[in-house]
Amino acid sequence: MKQPIRQNKEDTLALKVDVDTCIGMKRGVPRLLSTLSHFGVKATFFLSMGPDASGRAVLQLIKNPRFLRKMVRTNAGRLYGIRTALYGTLLPSPMVAIAFPELVRRILSEGHEVEFHAWDHRRWQDDLFTHSSAWIEEWFQKGIDAYTKLVGSRPSSFGAPGWLIDDRALETAGKYRFAYLSCTRAREPFIHEISGLMEIPSDLPCLEEVGVDTFVPTILNILKDGGIHVLPVHAEAEGGIWNEHFTQLLAEILDTDYRIVPLSAIKNILQPELLPVRKHRLKLLPGRSAVCAV
Repeated sequence: MKQPIRQNKEDTLALKVDVDTCIGMKRGVPRLLSTLSHFGVKATFFLSMGPDASGRAVLQLIKNPRFLRKMVRTNAGRLYGIRTALYGTLLPSPMVAIAFPELVRRILSEGHEVEFHAWDHRRWQDDLFTHSSAWIEEWFQKGIDAYTKLVGSRPSSFGAPGWLIDDRALETAGKYRFAYLSCTRAREPFIHEISGLMEIPSDLPCLEEVGVDTFVPTILNILKDGGIHVLPVHAEAEGGIWNEHFTQLLAEILDTDYRIVPLSAIKNILQPELLPVRKHRLKLLPGRSAVCAV
């Protein structure tokens, strides 16, 4: 028998929607907007601005056996489509958010938040540690310039691709005076030792990590103890072939007293002076093919 989720007016769930690819922006975002509108809830969309070089992931098939197993397990062909698998290799890289200005305006007009996720998502996720500090600074500048031109203001937050960061990335992020970061998979908010910025982590697992069949009961089981949580959502997944599972989860959560909010609502209730100061570390989490910051 399913255990009831604790009823508490302070129980809060934020939705962090990452948009990594052109197909996620073009098809996943509109579907997610319709789903969120149906339930009357708001989310924070972290958008990749620049080129979709997803086809470069083929290199991971050679270097990382876990990546191949993940592609098979998550039915990547249906998830991303054949063209996406060729972008940046046999096909040129299309732009992601900056190619869809009207869709970005729609996200904002429907009351959601838009924040900065990436300039080139794939190259960061695959090669961050091999690039120079100058490359990282240029990557940030390109992405934030594109964001500012697209949205008309500077972003309030940065959510690193693949939850992958190092000290150089945090030092660069610190120069932009973000209101908060969402770059880790930690269990609770904290202050980054390197940048001094507040971190609001994604503490709940992704759908593709726990599997389609167990996603809804897994999340509900965690939420039953109450508290503040962040659910990572991917436009390509929950806005694609797994939308019905995301829809079911929202319906069940809204039968409780949980508030579903964008990330800024969590930022506004946190007291930075009371948060612990911590140094991130890298860890391979269950269901993932590569390490991420925890």
